[in-house]
Amino acid sequence: MPLSDPHELLTLVSDDDGTVIGPVARGLVHGNPSLVHRSAHVLVLHPRQGTLLLQKRSLSKDTSPGLWDVSVGGHVAFGQGYEEAVLRETEEELGIRVTAADLEYLYFTRFRSALESENTRSYLCRHAGPFRPDPDEISDLRFWSRAEIEAARGTSVFTQNFEEEYPVFLASVHGALLR
Repeated sequence: MPLSDPHELLTLVSDDDGTVIGPVARGLVHGNPSLVHRSAHVLVLHPRQGTLLLQKRSLSKDTSPGLWDVSVGGHVAFGQGYEEAVLRETEEELGIRVTAADLEYLYFTRFRSALESENTRSYLCRHAGPFRPDPDEISDLRFWSRAEIEAARGTSVFTQNFEEEYPVFLASVHGALLR
C-alpha cells in the first residue's frame, strides 16, 4: 500500500469505551478529530545502554513531518488487533522482525489533537539493532538518553504525541529503565 494511502481502512472506535464501530478511511480521520481510531506504538530500549530509540519522521509524512517520535508508531488496520499492528509496523518501519514474545505491554493512552484522535496501546521492546529504517517513513533513527530527551522537550523537536506519551512512559514500571 502506498505511503499514507487515504483509502487505507482503519479501525473506527467510540470515544468513551473504544468499542469498534467499523472501518474508516485514513483520509477521513486526519483532519477530523471526532473520528477516533486505533494506533499502536513500540518503545525500543537498548538492552545494555538503557537509551530509547526514537525515529525522525520523514518529510513526506502527512502528520508531524521532520519531528522525532516513538520508535515505532502506526495505525491499526480494520480487522487487525493492536499486537498484529505492532508486529507489522516494527518490521515495516525498522526492518526488524519481532514476535509477540519480544514485546511487553506498557499502557493504553488517548491522544486528542485538533488534527486527529487516537486510542493507542504501547509496547516495550529491548533491541540493540541493527535497524533498516524505511526511508519513506523515517529520515533518521538514533538512541536518546533521558538527559537528551529532557533537554529537548518543549522545543518543537518532538511530535505532540511523543511529548504527551513520554511522561506516561516515565511513570510506568519500565520508565526507570531509561538512563
